Amino acid sequence: MLIETRAILLDMDGTLVQSTAAVEVIWSLWCQRHGLPPEAALSICHGVRSQDVIGRLAPHLELAEELAFLHELELEHVAQPSIVGGADRFLGTLTGQPWAVVTSASRAIALDRLALCGLPLPDVLVGSDDVSAGKPDPQPYRLGAQRLGMAAQDCLAFEDAPAGVQSALDAGCQVIQIGIGSAFDPRVRAVVPDWSPLSLKAANGKLLIELPDHS
Repeated sequence: MLIETRAILLDMDGTLVQSTAAVEVIWSLWCQRHGLPPEAALSICHGVRSQDVIGRLAPHLELAEELAFLHELELEHVAQPSIVGGADRFLGTLTGQPWAVVTSASRAIALDRLALCGLPLPDVLVGSDDVSAGKPDPQPYRLGAQRLGMAAQDCLAFEDAPAGVQSALDAGCQVIQIGIGSAFDPRVRAVVPDWSPLSLKAANGKLLIELPDHS
C-alpha cells in the first residue's frame, strides 16, 4: 500500500517515545495526592493535555498549582523513556522534508523526552502550551499543519491514542495508527504495530509512505 502526502505530523508519547508507564505513574501519584482512584485519570489521560484531565476530574483545584506539580513529576519520571520500534530510522528519512511533532505534552517535556531518546528535534513543535483546546479537539493538528505552511488535508498524521486519532481526523489529516491491533476509527488509513513496516520516499514535492498491504 502507498499513501501519498505532502507533510508529516507526529504525536510523541506512545507514537515516537514509549513513555506510557511513566505517564501512568505520574497520574497515579497525582490521584493519590487528591484521594482519587487512579483509574479515574488513567482512563482518560492518554493523548490528552494535563489541564484538560484536571478540568474533568477536579475543576475546583487551582490549575496553575496542579500543573506545576505535574511538571515536577514529569521531570522526575522522564529519565528512562525508550523509542517505539523503528521511530529513529523513520525520523532519519524525514531530513529535509516538512514534518512536525504535535503533542499533548508541554514543549519543555517534549523536547526533553525526544533528546533523552536521541531523536531529531523538530523545527516545528506544537505542545500543550501552544493551543487553547487540546486533543481530541482538531486545533493541535490544524496548528501543526499551519506552521508547516500546509493545509491539514495535505498532511499525514501518526497517532496511538483515541483522542489523538480523533483530533487528526477531525482536522482533515490522513491518519496511520501506531501500536494497536484494530483501528479506533474506520477513517484511519492503516494500523501498524510500530514503525518497522514503514518506508518513505520523496518525489516531485510529495512524500510516499509504503507499508504492507495487510496493514
